[in-house]
Amino acid sequence: MRSNNRAADCLRPYGIERGIQPQAYGSLLIKTGNTQVICGVSLEKKVPPFLEGSGKGWITAEYGMLPCATSSRYRRETSGSSGRSMEIQRLIGRSLRMMIDLRFIDHYTLRVDCDVLNADGGTRTAAITGAALALRDAIIRMSDEGFIDKPPAILPVGAVSAGIVDAEVLLDLDYGEDSRADADGNFVMAGNGSWIEIQTTAESQPIGDEQFFTMQRYARAGIDELLGLWQPAG
Repeated sequence: MRSNNRAADCLRPYGIERGIQPQAYGSLLIKTGNTQVICGVSLEKKVPPFLEGSGKGWITAEYGMLPCATSSRYRRETSGSSGRSMEIQRLIGRSLRMMIDLRFIDHYTLRVDCDVLNADGGTRTAAITGAALALRDAIIRMSDEGFIDKPPAILPVGAVSAGIVDAEVLLDLDYGEDSRADADGNFVMAGNGSWIEIQTTAESQPIGDEQFFTMQRYARAGIDELLGLWQPAG
């Protein structure tokens, strides 16, 4: 039996709490099951050197695990991000940059920090879903405060995991399921139904076409549900 007596194609209980970091330009805490991620946005009045004079702003992300997020203490990355953290934050950044035309935030960088408070599987997908919501709030605030003329069209973004455990396709794996999965994947989708990124890896058995398409179908339905969080800010 899955946690929360879930069916194979069901998400864990989820929700958000906005304003978790009052001094951030936008922030929230996202919870998916026992996984909890703090997403905070900083507004910087500059762009990376490679974008100077381009007429474009920048959106980037940083990701980290707090020491007590896991069952054994996770060592702080004081000497730089680990390879895993770098790969995840690049994934988050790529996903967030799909949300808007960067020309609308010329001269500005929006940096989203995603800090895992508690890890029980699906931290990167929870971080993407939460970061996108926090970023949306920050972009609207930029318009309200006159940093940009008007809010650009914002494309909703969400993400979820899916995998294969004991030959069965499951949506939104917790750590116990992920740790024994035959295959797992991370799916990032835009609100218009287009795929932004799909990462799938076979751990012990290759993935068949039917299994992959089932993972994709479960992920699409799960993200569609998560996108219900995209209610007007406040």
